[in-house]
Amino acid sequence: MKKVRFIEVEGKTVEEAVKKALTQLQLPRNRVKIESVTEEKKGLFGMAGEKPAKLRVSVIPGKDNT
Repeated sequence: MKKVRFIEVEGKTVEEAVKKALTQLQLPRNRVKIESVTEEKKGLFGMAGEKPAKLRVSVIPGKDNT
C-alpha cells in the first residue's frame, strides 16, 4: 500500500503558491497534482478582505517517487 503525500500551501497568487509547493516538495511541475482549495481574493481598493490562494499539492505516484 502506497502512502499518499500532499501538502497545502498559500500564496498571494496561485502562481506563488505553486512555486512554494514545488520548492517544498523539490519536484518539477509534471510530477505533482495541483488542486485549488481557494483562489486569491483582492481587497476592494486595498482595504481589508484580501485572501491568499490556497492549494493542495500531491505527488503523482510513480516508480521514481520515494
